[in-house]
Amino acid sequence: MFKKLVLVSFLFASIFLNAQELNCTITINADQTGQPNLQVFRTLETQLTEFVNNTVWTSKNYKNQERIDCNMSIIISEFDSNLFKATIQIQASRPIYNSSYTSPVYNYNDKQFDFSYVEFQPLVFNINNFDSNLISVIAFHVYTIIGLDADTFELNGGEPYFDIAKQIVNTAASSGSRGWKSTDGNQSRFRFNDALVSQVYKEFHTAMYNYHRLGLDTMTQSQRDAKIKIADAIAILKTINDRRPNSFLLRTFFDAKADEIQSIFSDGPGVDITTLVNNLNRMAPTKRSNWAEIRN
Repeated sequence: MFKKLVLVSFLFASIFLNAQELNCTITINADQTGQPNLQVFRTLETQLTEFVNNTVWTSKNYKNQERIDCNMSIIISEFDSNLFKATIQIQASRPIYNSSYTSPVYNYNDKQFDFSYVEFQPLVFNINNFDSNLISVIAFHVYTIIGLDADTFELNGGEPYFDIAKQIVNTAASSGSRGWKSTDGNQSRFRFNDALVSQVYKEFHTAMYNYHRLGLDTMTQSQRDAKIKIADAIAILKTINDRRPNSFLLRTFFDAKADEIQSIFSDGPGVDITTLVNNLNRMAPTKRSNWAEIRN
């Protein structure tokens, strides 16, 4: 625990030394409000884009080509003065070694995203304070993006960032805003982060590393061997599903990965797909149409 606290402290003590981590496109759709062209929506979009891309979130030195590509799409359904009711869809991807392909890593539809905003208000993140639900939700997803990306490059590489996201959850829990507490449903930010930091789901991080670093990143060396590694990583996820069927963590994983998995195992050198398809159908039955396309 002491080492974790020291690491988190170091992350924030040295953030000014390093390049930004994200290359994020943020869009705001306010069609449902009936007033989509109000300047406040454009101002918010610009401010959030600058906030996410210009804030230095970690102590790691990212080169420009290493910045994480991601998208945040905010759909505002209602607003009254400075109060906004919205959802936010977050997607992030990472490049695959020796190729032009980028692999989806995070695909999360956050439906608990009500916030207050006054046009041109400063957007500043402070890990120790809950300043606004807008800032906390965005920061939570930023650290989750960074953590999941790190998991794909280094075994358990995302742990310090998931811990920071956990601190955001704990700080925001007393705000009264939705999504931060255990009582806010099975598809909340609390539930997703709780799974990422829980020993119950520890194999998830191994599977993320094996799937990407040992699997996808070796695809140009041997497609067959890479496919076997990816199938083995999916089998690791089944051990989680056996303990926690239909978990939100695995549903989110397959929301990001279903099309990719279908593509990987529907082309190139064949491997034994019987166990793979059985595992996929058991873990992600809502994606059966994808799994039905897998064939040697």
